[in-house]
Amino acid sequence: MAAPRKVGKEKWSAKNDTWTDRNGDTVSGMREKGFTRGSAKGLTASDISGLVEVRADNREAIANAIDRALVAALEEVGLVAEGYAKRACPVDTGRLRNSITHIVDEDGKCAVIGTNVEYAPFVELGTRRQKPQPYLKPAAEDHESTYRSIIRKHLGG
Repeated sequence: MAAPRKVGKEKWSAKNDTWTDRNGDTVSGMREKGFTRGSAKGLTASDISGLVEVRADNREAIANAIDRALVAALEEVGLVAEGYAKRACPVDTGRLRNSITHIVDEDGKCAVIGTNVEYAPFVELGTRRQKPQPYLKPAAEDHESTYRSIIRKHLGG
């Protein structure tokens, strides 16, 4: 790793017609550019009077952009979780697996996976006569790092 440059003093050399800035970078041909020893470097008072200050409140636009990114992230998380649930779902006729879907609740800031098939809870949780065959809970819980990376990708983190 290269050593950081020392920050020194600015230096004007009339003999060499050069200007050395604080970082040690040298610019030659200063007289051609209109600079002489003692001339102003940067803005003068007359330059400042012509400037217009612009301030914009971008908080709402930023909040909207974050909300859009979050909804996109939740949509992708929902699709991925739906895929995991479908792969883990036990199949007899395929009706249960084909009914698994997801929705994104923008107000609650969450993605929900599930199914509307009436016997789905009995498959997931089991009954007195049937062992549980969970497919929704593992899809939600076992892939936390994947969901976290999707959200980071969309939110730029």
